Amino acid sequence: MSVLTPSQTVGPYFHIGLDWPDAHRLAGDSTPGTPIVLQGRLLDGDGAAVPDAMIEIWQADASGRYGSDAVSGFRGAGRAAVDANGRFAFETVKPGAVSDAHGTQAPHVNVAVFARGLLVHLFTRIYFADESAANAADPVLTCVPAARRETLLARREGDAWVLDIHLQGTHETVFFDV
Repeated sequence: MSVLTPSQTVGPYFHIGLDWPDAHRLAGDSTPGTPIVLQGRLLDGDGAAVPDAMIEIWQADASGRYGSDAVSGFRGAGRAAVDANGRFAFETVKPGAVSDAHGTQAPHVNVAVFARGLLVHLFTRIYFADESAANAADPVLTCVPAARRETLLARREGDAWVLDIHLQGTHETVFFDV
């Protein structure tokens, strides 16, 4: 008789040990930069909410540097459980453009999606719709077919930046093979 091991399944124990206090809060009150709420929903191919999942993000600070800074309260990475309606939210600062040996990347947030049925988590990015010039020159975003780029653009809605993540279907989010 074969027995499934935890590395082969994702089950009801999924949340145990994966969450920490205030994991959704990447920035403190004294963190330099523009405070933002980044939120959305995790949806299946039919547009129905995917509950019992986790979204993990990591990002540069407002100056475009990766890494945490205990002095300013910037964590740089966070996790949020998805609720029964598929909703997730993070409190952070808008990231700055990231420069490295390969050029300059537009302000973005890196995302990993963990959910039941996914034996390997999915990677995507969230870009900001108000950064048109930077987005047009971003070396990663420009690799995505133009018709699909909108699936990675968060839009401003009230006090929040919003991007829904679609796992499949006509509005499927672009995922990266990393």
